[in-house]
Amino acid sequence: MDTSARHFLVELFGCDPEPLNDEKTLRALLRGAAEAAGARVVNEVFHPFAPHGVTGVVVIEESHLSIHTWPERGYAAVDFYTCGDVRPARAIELLSSELRAQRVELLEVARGGAPERTLSSAARSRFL
Repeated sequence: MDTSARHFLVELFGCDPEPLNDEKTLRALLRGAAEAAGARVVNEVFHPFAPHGVTGVVVIEESHLSIHTWPERGYAAVDFYTCGDVRPARAIELLSSELRAQRVELLEVARGGAPERTLSSAARSRFL
């Protein structure tokens, strides 16, 4: 089985604060972003904070898409971990557009798959 995957860490700055504080809007937006990327949604969990902010996770067959928002700062952190034939750029474009981000920063990390990424048993024992 192929374990290779891609992990996208996305920072959205200068966003419209209103949707960042609306659980219902973010739920629909994340589900739509996952579907736009070609992912298959299997579950979702969202939690609004008081006085503001929302954390949400859309579980997809290919892994997950999550968001954490700080409306008071116009900021959202997005995490998209995926394997298979999914197109994360479509999800990121949709999210940044709908949240009206003025600046987007992206870090892509290759995960799994490569034997050189496997921790040695000595290194593994330090982390477990």
